[in-house]
Amino acid sequence: MEKQKIDKKTGVSIVIPVKNERDNVIPLVDRIHQIMDKQETKYEVIFVDDGSSDGTLDVIKSLSNDPVIKYLSFDKNYGQTSAFAAGFDYATYDIIVTMDGDLQSDPIDIPMLLSEMDNVDMVTGYRLKRHDSFVRRTSSKIANFVRNKFTGDNIIDVGCSLRAFKKSCLKDIKLYEGLHRFFPTLFKMEGYKVKQIGVHHHPRTMGKTKYNIKNRLFKGIRDLFAVRWMQRYHLKYKIRESSIKGDRNDR
Repeated sequence: MEKQKIDKKTGVSIVIPVKNERDNVIPLVDRIHQIMDKQETKYEVIFVDDGSSDGTLDVIKSLSNDPVIKYLSFDKNYGQTSAFAAGFDYATYDIIVTMDGDLQSDPIDIPMLLSEMDNVDMVTGYRLKRHDSFVRRTSSKIANFVRNKFTGDNIIDVGCSLRAFKKSCLKDIKLYEGLHRFFPTLFKMEGYKVKQIGVHHHPRTMGKTKYNIKNRLFKGIRDLFAVRWMQRYHLKYKIRESSIKGDRNDR
């Protein structure tokens, strides 16, 4: 694989929330090393254990001799947005990559995301070929359609967690539980540039999915109304003139 050149002053923090993914941790770490060790950049992997009860944390701790592996462990399950937010708070580097810990996302796509970061603030993936059940694929298509209609956005796959973005953007992003699916929309609300690219998707072979109709549909509707409220009341203004010298930022 050809190396992607990245400014060597920067680095990549890969943030991965996990809940009961014991059997997927080591294969995922091996895969990340296989891809990222070929890149011309520093990197770290931050696992955020979101209240696992199957020994996931013990597996992560067994990798303590690996200098790129770091972890945070919640005292109970708080949800994926909280897990992402905690990982962001502890991230060392200027570029953050997010992904799921179930091996359905492929680290092979990370260099492609990073190669697009020179001209945009976020690169968000969309799964080119979904390896999920018919019910999940259909419900996802409906959810994407409804969300885009409601928010006026054009995000192809809001459920894809494989994304890269500049850590500096987070100063303008206020996160609430459930809004991780709306990261691209939240970034665009603040005037940041977002690009979408197709990424790989693999069938789940180990562990069980954490999603069902209850926690996807009903929570998704609640979250959608929250984002629409944020869009409606988001502050927007443009400075016509000012006596204050220096840079100024319109909203």
